[in-house]
Amino acid sequence: MFSFFAPKHVKQGRQFVKDARKLLAYKRDVWTVAQVAEFEGGIEELEVAVKSGDKEPVENAAKSLDTMCGQNLPPVHDSGWRENCEVFLVAIVVALGVRTYFLQPFTIPTGSMQPTLNGIVGHPTVNPPPNFAVQLFQTAALGRGWVDSVAEQDGGVAEMKEVSRFYFFTYTEVVVAPTTDTPDGPRLVNGPVQRYSIHAPKKTLQDGFKLYEGKLVKKGEPLARGYVNTGDHVFVDKFTYHFRTPHRGEVFVFNTQDIPKMGNPGPPPRQPSQFYIKRLIGTPGDELRVAPPELFINGKRGEGGGFERVMSAKDGYRGYSNESEGVSPDGMVRRGMMTYLNRPDATETLPAKRYWAMGDNSYQSSDSRDWGTVPQQNIVGRGVFVYWPFASHWGLIK
Repeated sequence: MFSFFAPKHVKQGRQFVKDARKLLAYKRDVWTVAQVAEFEGGIEELEVAVKSGDKEPVENAAKSLDTMCGQNLPPVHDSGWRENCEVFLVAIVVALGVRTYFLQPFTIPTGSMQPTLNGIVGHPTVNPPPNFAVQLFQTAALGRGWVDSVAEQDGGVAEMKEVSRFYFFTYTEVVVAPTTDTPDGPRLVNGPVQRYSIHAPKKTLQDGFKLYEGKLVKKGEPLARGYVNTGDHVFVDKFTYHFRTPHRGEVFVFNTQDIPKMGNPGPPPRQPSQFYIKRLIGTPGDELRVAPPELFINGKRGEGGGFERVMSAKDGYRGYSNESEGVSPDGMVRRGMMTYLNRPDATETLPAKRYWAMGDNSYQSSDSRDWGTVPQQNIVGRGVFVYWPFASHWGLIK
């Protein structure tokens, strides 16, 4: 009745009796009759000692019962490995739960949100890469990888093929073939070819290093020399939008399932569905108009830090545009008209449960001006934090 005031050895003895009886009930069907009888005797001996209240008999009976437990419960082989596997599996389950319902990492592959968020960008240099230690530090801190491929013969780029290795590393296989002089200039011909594996996506080599199929190269000249900065790695909050609708001006992520591309069925720009990250420009019911470099929402100039930075056309921003712009591998600037909001007087009014997405790099972004609105069910979450690389964009996304 007053067990709370009982001595410590008595409390521990009582608890040991309870645990031992549970163990006996669990093992009774697998132990022999002799084992069961011996174990029951040990429990009874401990019970008698506990009732007496004397410390020495309780400790002796507990030690005896503990010895029986060790004899009847041999250690499990590889128990350490099993425990580590259990911890590892629990960690995986927790991580998958967080990724599914709360926070998911994404990588920015393109430059459509620059300079707010960086995609994979190539930077040519004149000098060769620094020493290995510097490269290792830059890779860890800045997500920077160096490339230095030099032509081993005169010729021309006959083929560029992007390949992925181990589902993580992206390379471009470049084939340089010999050329012959003709009245119209050098022309690729059959002959021994040289193959180069450059650790960078094909588009990065084209845009950053001006390496393209048909380009003429000379022996000893670099095909690509410089560094490639990886795209920003961001955390996307998948939780908040379960409790409120997306807000205008937020950077958000959505999938392209069932979004047509230039009037054609299917997601842009290729199957299967992709994830895009853009700035949310318009919510259901909004009327939108773009008069470069400004954006108008319901007849008023866009308000908010993200809109203001883009419209300022400063610090790397160029303002909003009615057209697309791209640089071909040979350096020529090519422009194309968008499908929607393609004139300063063109407007779009958003229907229910539809949102408008545009990249901050408006001139080089495939977005709602190209393929229309984003259905509400496609929205994944809002971009909240750049967690790597540890460069100028590290921190909260604005």
